[in-house]
Amino acid sequence: MKYPEPAPGLVIRYAFLWGSDHERGIYEAAKDRPCAIVLATKVRDAGLFQAVVVPITHSEPTRSDPTASVEIPREICKRLGLNDERHWVRITELNRFIWPGYDLRERPEQPGRIDYGLLPEPFFEKIRSAIVERNKIQKLRFTPRDK
Repeated sequence: MKYPEPAPGLVIRYAFLWGSDHERGIYEAAKDRPCAIVLATKVRDAGLFQAVVVPITHSEPTRSDPTASVEIPREICKRLGLNDERHWVRITELNRFIWPGYDLRERPEQPGRIDYGLLPEPFFEKIRSAIVERNKIQKLRFTPRDK
């Protein structure tokens, strides 16, 4: 399968591992989900990329931490081909891996394709800014996914 080049704002299908699972010694994700690439940097002299992704979930943020997620507008969800339910980007949990990695998954409705497309730049900037602000008040949880 040919993989797209990783780029900030690209939404991919990925086996996202939550930090709490990783801390309990679980190394395989419970399910595959859309995730947004928030950072893609070239690994020096290796011809590879390191990608950092945040998960997209149907779970609303909790009342105790309403800023842990950013809701994705319905029109963006529709353009990406996500279902009609509400979606949030969880900005407090991040996975880091060498692209393409073992945990990329094909979209169930489009075999041979792992991406949903790019987030609009203004919305991606909102996510990026929220991550930066969140990191100022609370250390973000990075889960390494390289084997």
